[in-house]
Amino acid sequence: MTNKAMPKVGMGLWKIAQEDCAQAVYDAIKVGYRHLDSACDYGNEKQVGEGIKAAIDDGLCTRGDLWITSKLWNTYHAQEHVQPALEKTLEDLGLEYLNLYLIHFPIAQTFVPFDTRYPPEWFADPDAAEPKMEFSGVPLSETWAAMEATVEAGLTKNIGVCNYNTGLLMDLMSYSKIKPFALQIESHPYLTQERLIRQAQNFGLEVTAFSPLGALSYLELDMAGQSESVLEQAVVKKAAERLGKTPAQVVLRWNVQRGCSIIPKSSKIERLQQNLALFDFELNEQEMADISALNSNRRFNDPGDFCEAAFNTFCPIYD
Repeated sequence: MTNKAMPKVGMGLWKIAQEDCAQAVYDAIKVGYRHLDSACDYGNEKQVGEGIKAAIDDGLCTRGDLWITSKLWNTYHAQEHVQPALEKTLEDLGLEYLNLYLIHFPIAQTFVPFDTRYPPEWFADPDAAEPKMEFSGVPLSETWAAMEATVEAGLTKNIGVCNYNTGLLMDLMSYSKIKPFALQIESHPYLTQERLIRQAQNFGLEVTAFSPLGALSYLELDMAGQSESVLEQAVVKKAAERLGKTPAQVVLRWNVQRGCSIIPKSSKIERLQQNLALFDFELNEQEMADISALNSNRRFNDPGDFCEAAFNTFCPIYD
């Protein structure tokens, strides 16, 4: 189904402010990024589209050079809402098709019309006296069938899932007519997810690791502490010293060397360049093993934690 290979390093667009986003996308394309990871829920797809358009207009790339991913939000899981949600994303991005469309979470929430609130975020009604999340009871198989229809309609080249566990993946493989192209999950040295990655790769899926640097993505949200930075670990620093690379490059290389693609976020040009420069060095077997041994199953992005804290609703999806 795919028309090209997904680049191993992409730019993650979560938490890039609207006022900075178009320039950040333009800069990323200018320094060599060809993979952009977007989502309805990030609230910046119009600005992403502006950055893409400026880069194409200036001759930095063509649409065919780019791999653009976006994601279906939880409120659009019902069959009749999936295609309109994708069409809204395409309109905002200024594109005719995506390379990959993902189910963002295996959580089906009550529909919120576009003109009521977009992106709808997590609350069913943020103005309620006691706002909460509301679940819609739509089975994932219904959502997947509608995702398949978007491929048949030519709106996306590939479809996949985020934040699925092995059980959901097994179930998906049993009923899907169009097989998932990719699984996107949180993974870094504190959350290696080895069994899930192995299972997904056995099924032939590409695996993309989000938050590949771990705590760095979550400090500003108070979802991680400064002491949790994997970049301070002795094994990471030692490998960086041997290779003449930064600790961040070592951690990113570890994930790529495991066969994953990665989508680190940065809007600083120097950091963007460093995050791309992962293919002229290799970690040795001992370094790979030592970095993997840092695993503590520390998940920073867990609806079982943040939904209760921020949205007054207990919503675990991982055991």
